[in-house]
Amino acid sequence: MKTDLTSNLHKKQSSNSLALTLLKGRTLIVLALLLLFFSFATPNFLSTNTFLLLAKHVALYGILAIGMTYVIITGGIDLSVGAVVGLAGMIAGGLINNGFTLTMFGVTLYFSVPIVVLFTLMVGAFVGWLNGIIITKFGVAPFIATLGTMYIARGFAMLHSNGATYSNIIGNEALGNTGLSVFGSRVFGMPVGALILVFIAIIAGILLKKTTFGWHVFSIGGNERAAKLSGVKVDKVKILVYIFSGVCAAIVGIITASQLEAAHPASGETWEMNAIAAAVLGGTSMAGGIGTIGGTIIGAFVIGVISDGMVMCGVSEFWQMIIKGVVIILAVIVDQFQRNLQAKIALQARNDSKTEQKEEIKI
Repeated sequence: MKTDLTSNLHKKQSSNSLALTLLKGRTLIVLALLLLFFSFATPNFLSTNTFLLLAKHVALYGILAIGMTYVIITGGIDLSVGAVVGLAGMIAGGLINNGFTLTMFGVTLYFSVPIVVLFTLMVGAFVGWLNGIIITKFGVAPFIATLGTMYIARGFAMLHSNGATYSNIIGNEALGNTGLSVFGSRVFGMPVGALILVFIAIIAGILLKKTTFGWHVFSIGGNERAAKLSGVKVDKVKILVYIFSGVCAAIVGIITASQLEAAHPASGETWEMNAIAAAVLGGTSMAGGIGTIGGTIIGAFVIGVISDGMVMCGVSEFWQMIIKGVVIILAVIVDQFQRNLQAKIALQARNDSKTEQKEEIKI
């Protein structure tokens, strides 16, 4: 009787464990199915050119999503990243084409590309810092705070050129400000943006999993009050996380402007949704406390494959928006189901252990 009971318990545990394993690997499974589907739906989908185009798009989504992953793990959200992409592109484009005018002295300064990039990253960091300050010091909910800064950043992007586009932002050799186009070029056949994604992903992954800062990020998302009582400087960590998200958005803005050799204030519109979708698809929990950089990158590939695959199949942009929205909702539902299943397995394991102990006492 004890043997039968133990056998049944093991079968239940095995079944639940298999379901949990499949749920944890759901993003890879979905990616494989999407690649299989589009390879049949579109003859040239698995070509080298398509892969390089996909790599360019995934780089943009992936870099944004890495910053978003940190934010979501802490239990927050950052809706301003898409607007920061547009603002960063306008800042970089404006400095390259028009320089920086000192009105008092009637002098216009032109900076080298490294200085332009540094200043643009500082603008992204400032928006992130502002988000962090509003959330931590004034107690504003992340959704509302970043929604507000989204409008502010987009407004400044529009004001920067009165809504116009900065075109042909390649610089002038005589002014010493050429070279921005390198971020949109290829090295060893790979888009520079994709190489930047790999570099950021490695650094972000190490910080998240191997450092005290990463542990603090997880602990805040898991239980902010407990983290604070254990000595974690919650406000400081949150501010740093939002700064990181802003810098990631600024990097994407630079890469986008470089690829297009133009900057438009509307660049990056709705890209925050792609970033959130990639993070959530990759296993980052909207409830906070759970997430991996590797999973987020796979999620970015899923978003990229869906977007590029639907374009190649001639699917309307409006339907693409609907499908992405459905994907986000389903990802959150599956995440919640996984959390419930994990809790059920943990509870079942405790109950099974108690049952086995009682049976041993009876025998």
